[in-house]
Amino acid sequence: MIKLGRISYVNMAPVFHSLEYEVEEVAGVPTELNRMLLDGDLDVAPISSIEYARNAETLRLLPRLCVSSEGAVDSIQLVTRVALGRVRSVAVTPESATSVVLTRILLPGAEIRSFEEDADAKLLIGDAALRSAFEDPTPHYDLGRLWLEKTGLPMVFAVWAAPEPVVDGLSDLEHALVASVRLARSEPEKLAYAASERYGYPAGFLARYFEKLRYSFGPRERAGFYTFLEMARDVGELHHVPELRFARDAELPR
Repeated sequence: MIKLGRISYVNMAPVFHSLEYEVEEVAGVPTELNRMLLDGDLDVAPISSIEYARNAETLRLLPRLCVSSEGAVDSIQLVTRVALGRVRSVAVTPESATSVVLTRILLPGAEIRSFEEDADAKLLIGDAALRSAFEDPTPHYDLGRLWLEKTGLPMVFAVWAAPEPVVDGLSDLEHALVASVRLARSEPEKLAYAASERYGYPAGFLARYFEKLRYSFGPRERAGFYTFLEMARDVGELHHVPELRFARDAELPR
């Protein structure tokens, strides 16, 4: 049975809405899934975009799936009382890798600090960012919106990757994941209420949130991904921009 990683945030609800494929599901925050996939404890998982790039020589991408937005994403927020142009330090969550690099790109003059340290701003991702929007009146800056303003392109936060040699049945699983997303898109109210019961957010809020998320790894998303990797290289977070290597239809068993 395929060991499938699942990001433990509400953003995965559409992908797993009606998944009709028997898997062993393993949940974790992005940095945990990154580690488990690279350690060989998972067969496939959505992992931080930057971690794919740093380990591209041993991984293959699913060609039809990613987690992205074109504009505001809501679940990746920089929280600060300081004007954005005057932020000189950011305390970053330990749960994300891509968002930390994105912060370096968007705020190249800011010092990156651990989450426990005092700083001009805090970086929140996932459900913590969504909750903060409800609970904290401090100004929030959406990194997806800032990226679009800077580049005019979607921001790819996570890609689906599998270590080589890829596990048997991977293309069938990818097809099932895509089918789940499509069904979720076709019944947004059912998705929102089901996710509300599981995660506790108002259904109307989740319906608007899911509209902002993209899961198809199309040409614009790939262009945005390459742009992000080029900028990550330019700020010293990546040695070189790797080729995107995709899992093929012909799968090799372990």
